[in-house]
Amino acid sequence: MRSYLIDEISYPDMKKIDEFLKENAIKSDLEKIFWVKIPEDILNEIQFQHHNCQPYFFALELGQDWIKLEFFLRNLKNFKCECSGYCTNQQRDFILEYAQGMIKELGIKT
Repeated sequence: MRSYLIDEISYPDMKKIDEFLKENAIKSDLEKIFWVKIPEDILNEIQFQHHNCQPYFFALELGQDWIKLEFFLRNLKNFKCECSGYCTNQQRDFILEYAQGMIKELGIKT
C-alpha cells in the first residue's frame, strides 16, 4: 500500500491528532482508523461518473507515535468497485496538504 507516514510524534501530540480527527473525519469501525473525504472537484473521471459510489475517502491510521495517510481512495458503499484506486497527483497533493494543515493547526513540531 502506498502511503505517507509521519512518525516520532509525542504522546500529547497524538492525543491532539486523535481529537482533531474525531471532529473532522469519520471514525471507522476499526480502532484508530479514520476516513477523510476527498473534495468532489478533484475526483478523477471514473469517480465523477460513479454518482452512486460517491463520496470518496482516504484512510488515516493512528499508531502509538505515528500517523499513516493512505494514497488509495475508496468509497464506503462498494469496496470492490473499479472507481476505487490510487490517487491522482492532485488528490495526492490534497492528502499531503491535509496532513501538513492538521500539523500546523495543532502546533505539532515534527
